[in-house]
Amino acid sequence: MIEKISQPLEGVSETLLITLYVRARESQRPDAMIKDDKAVEMVNRLACDFSRLRMQRHDEIAVIMRMRKFDNHVRDFLARNHDAVVVHIGCGLDTRFERVDNGHVEWFDLDMPDVIELRQKLTHVQYDRYHLLTTSVFEDGWFDQVKEYKPRPFMFMAEGVFPYFEEWQVKGLFLKLRDHFPGCEVVCDAHTPFVNWVDNLQLAYSKVDARLHWSIKHGKDVESWGAGICLLDEWNYYDDDEPRLKAYHWARHIPAIAKSSGIFHYLLGE
Repeated sequence: MIEKISQPLEGVSETLLITLYVRARESQRPDAMIKDDKAVEMVNRLACDFSRLRMQRHDEIAVIMRMRKFDNHVRDFLARNHDAVVVHIGCGLDTRFERVDNGHVEWFDLDMPDVIELRQKLTHVQYDRYHLLTTSVFEDGWFDQVKEYKPRPFMFMAEGVFPYFEEWQVKGLFLKLRDHFPGCEVVCDAHTPFVNWVDNLQLAYSKVDARLHWSIKHGKDVESWGAGICLLDEWNYYDDDEPRLKAYHWARHIPAIAKSSGIFHYLLGE
């Protein structure tokens, strides 16, 4: 009999359960786009009513596509910089390090204390190159630990994180990363205001307290935050001809929908 783990999560931290459940459900499909056996194991070990967190099927597919795209961004970065440092902001219960490890990367998983505590109960990664940062990303204390690895190349990635915060918080973090890690790359996702509104309705229906705040209309909007911020590329969900979204392919012809959510890749500083 599997011993169930119960640990309350609140606010933004609770949203990790949504993506964990999506990964577990996807992994059990015969036509799965990803396989994450650890996600299945963690869902089975958690004392949680996951049924209330279930998303619409097309939203679940979008989450998996997003995860796959973030993985590819990291793999591409490591192919260009095999000894790079990657900081996974708001790591939740994701197992990205195991999926993309190239044998050289120095990896930091960063999240709030309640999340890291739960993570340590559920999974153990034993590599000298793997580190946990137990803190809010908006606290400056973790910078010093990561800066020890200068002048190696740095990537900071935040999947499903920044929209839950206010623009002034996200902007402030971008500027600090630019100043402390010049030349670093940042990959994050963002939505238009309308998508935030729709997603907030779903969060309320699921009885999750967190709400989305920061939004952008165009990826280049972030470049106006300060000198040295450059959009390298962006990806939107309808850019890929994903067979399991074929019923929604019409949406790619409507810019307001086709460009409503995306993943944005920035260079900060010189």
